[in-house]
Amino acid sequence: MVINLLIALTILIVLLLIGVPVVFTFLASTIYLIFSLGYDPSFLVPYGFGELNAPVLLAIPLFIITGSLMEKGGIGKIIIEWTELFIGRIKGGLGIVAVVSCAVFGSVSGSALAALTTIGSIMFKRLDEQGYPRGYVAALISNASILGLLIPPSGIMILYAWIGNQSVLASFLSTVIPGIIMIILLSIINLFYMRNKPLRMSDISQNMTLIQKTKRFGFKTYIAIPGLIMPIIVLGGIYGGIMTVTEAAAVAALYAIPIGFWVYKGLNVTNIKEVLIKAATTTGVIMVMLYAITILSRMYVMEDVPGIMTDLLFSVSENPLILLMMINVFMIIIGMLMDDISGVLLVTPVLLPVVVNMGVDPIHFAAILAVNLGMGNVTPPTAPLLYFGGNLAKAPINEMLKPTFIILLFAWLPTLIITTFVPEVSLFLPQLILGK
Repeated sequence: MVINLLIALTILIVLLLIGVPVVFTFLASTIYLIFSLGYDPSFLVPYGFGELNAPVLLAIPLFIITGSLMEKGGIGKIIIEWTELFIGRIKGGLGIVAVVSCAVFGSVSGSALAALTTIGSIMFKRLDEQGYPRGYVAALISNASILGLLIPPSGIMILYAWIGNQSVLASFLSTVIPGIIMIILLSIINLFYMRNKPLRMSDISQNMTLIQKTKRFGFKTYIAIPGLIMPIIVLGGIYGGIMTVTEAAAVAALYAIPIGFWVYKGLNVTNIKEVLIKAATTTGVIMVMLYAITILSRMYVMEDVPGIMTDLLFSVSENPLILLMMINVFMIIIGMLMDDISGVLLVTPVLLPVVVNMGVDPIHFAAILAVNLGMGNVTPPTAPLLYFGGNLAKAPINEMLKPTFIILLFAWLPTLIITTFVPEVSLFLPQLILGK
């Protein structure tokens, strides 16, 4: 049985490395296990469909649609311009604008890829015009885009809560403080990195009087209000108990349509059709992956894979700190090999029972998982999000490596250590707001 599990994992990794789409790698691994372990497909196939019949999963396509509508509707540009009013005038401030904009955009779209595509398409050019090194810009925004996984609502936290049978709201709240820590550290690194660089600062407001600046601020805020209200509606509705996560996702998608059409005028009949087709395609891929991982999870439980993993880890060491470090390394590697959604689908059913046996709170593990997968997505040599950001910015990879390693060392690693070994960081807000 152990040999079959190892072969299934090998199939998964090899297919990923040779470029087979993730959805097919999951299906291939699942099909191999079904027949190699002698399970009856007539039992597992209906079980998978039954597990997918969960209302919370409807939030996934709805948030995908919301992110695409924000991208096409011009809401991302408005968020950037409004954020720039506060910190855009200091040296290196535009880099902080990019970081904060990724966090704000991620607070509604729930997607790192959507944040990278939307904020990056606008900020790459602006930062380049001010004299920011192109490789550094690509590295900074690629890393900042992952704030979309940490600042709620997060798509991977919905999946984690569904697979692990945990509270979605508690899972959301667990990543807020790690996300804020990342924002602060990325901003500090940006200011330090750019301190001696010759930047071409915009002089648009240097000759304005105080009254003119006040009017400009008021006008920009007035324009930004419809876009800025969206996170308030979504998060306020969820945490205020007015809406479920699925209802909030539906409200966000519906709200983004008139805002994109008639307020910011970025949407039209043509591109909204593109948005819906893209969302349907992405949702279809995710649902097939969910179906495969549901069957895999069932077989993992029946074959006691979590128990085997627990025994294996404890055979190496019984020190909880060492065990957590080993688990962190494993999850970073998974994050390097596949996207965030695939990573949470693969890791959660295997490792959640293991860490619970170690005495780790499941909500604490939600934050550990999110930070690890986020870090893995920008860690060379694979780093899927980092390379995608480099393609968008047209930046050579060799110019991105130095700033990437600086960010990994001084932002991601401290955040991961704090999140892993100080449980209060992830548990404080769930306990404060939800009492759990």
